[in-house]
Amino acid sequence: MEPMRRIMVVGCPGGGKSTLSLALGEKLGLPVVHLDKLFHKPGWQEGDREAFDGALADACARDAWVIDGNYARTLEMRMGRADTVVWVDRSRIACLWRIVRRVLTSYGRVRVDMADGCPERFDPEFMRYVWDFQRDQEPDLRQALARHADTVRLVRLRSDAETAEFLESAS
Repeated sequence: MEPMRRIMVVGCPGGGKSTLSLALGEKLGLPVVHLDKLFHKPGWQEGDREAFDGALADACARDAWVIDGNYARTLEMRMGRADTVVWVDRSRIACLWRIVRRVLTSYGRVRVDMADGCPERFDPEFMRYVWDFQRDQEPDLRQALARHADTVRLVRLRSDAETAEFLESAS
């Protein structure tokens, strides 16, 4: 199996995408791009779509990367260059619990995967997004994966044990 050089990490928020992306980047010596960090501006404001698309296109054009995040409308741009898609596929309850735990332990601090000026907070609208993720977001992901099945390696991780095993074997 060829080494992974351009890795997309996708899945429901709270599943562990950012943590896994950082660990993969460190282990494989790849730069990590967090889409939330590219998209948001201070105060949780949405950034300019054209600027975001340009920054993402620049990142995708690199020889090697780990890109963390969903942003369904950009799946094609990333999958067109990716060699591997890692789908962190956790239950909604697990994701919601992890988000609650994250809010409780990091409230008011800006995480490494977020833009400056976007501190951790409790956001009921975001919790609803997580609850509805499988219904509303996964169909786009499944369709994009089907279109790229011949060119992209898919790794689907459904548990912490599978994630640890994948990370250990990653090369």
